Amino acid sequence: MIEIAINGACGRMGSRIAALVFEDSELKLVAALERPGHQSLGKDVGLVAGCGDTGIIITTAFNAHADVLIDFSSPESAIAIGEICAKKNVAVVVGATGLNPQQHEKMQHFSRLIPCLVSPNMSVGVNVLFNLVAQVAKMVGKEFDIEIIETHHRFKKDSPSGTALRLAEKVCEATGRKMDEDVVYGRSGITGERPLNEIGIHAVRSGDVIGDHTVIFGSLGERIEITHRAHTRDTFVRGAIRAAKFIAKKPPGMYSMSDVLQIQP
Repeated sequence: MIEIAINGACGRMGSRIAALVFEDSELKLVAALERPGHQSLGKDVGLVAGCGDTGIIITTAFNAHADVLIDFSSPESAIAIGEICAKKNVAVVVGATGLNPQQHEKMQHFSRLIPCLVSPNMSVGVNVLFNLVAQVAKMVGKEFDIEIIETHHRFKKDSPSGTALRLAEKVCEATGRKMDEDVVYGRSGITGERPLNEIGIHAVRSGDVIGDHTVIFGSLGERIEITHRAHTRDTFVRGAIRAAKFIAKKPPGMYSMSDVLQIQP
């Protein structure tokens, strides 16, 4: 039995993680954490998640023993709880998006002490997409223009999505481009002819879209489009749970969903 703690347990993702962990016979929910002042503090997390009484009260303090903590909160909260997990010897799975380079560096530091898995997208399908996009980018080379379009719900706070950025990183790694030189974020005005190496990223915010990502490879006379659409947040939750099961008994280190899915680079 793998003991699971959840940080950000009352968020859109956190509540679904609580519900699916509670239903999984291989897992035991032991802690549900939220920020100070949250209106659900002191309540049973099952009542918030819609899965009935669990006996787990939502708190701010991480006092329980756990094998793995799953975090879908915010970059700042993920780093704060990561530091606590490093001291308590608890593995972490972080699905929060928008981590800056300094925060990624801190996660790397924690990974010297505990197993850490950080991914901008826990979906199995999206991680297959990362691999496919890298392969296609390498095959078509620089003769094809590459554009990335991501669409999310109106409530998403960061832009572009962490998934879109990771897709751009995969393209750069495969083709020798550089994120800080070749990636542009939307276009406006008279931008002139498209530079050869340019990668365009475009963020759309609309209604309640869970998450759509399309990568376009366009050349003169033909176009390749690869699209992933998430129909439910449970897609990401199931991926995170799969990651938690994978990382529970691993030694300290930084892991990825590619490790979970055994995708070869």
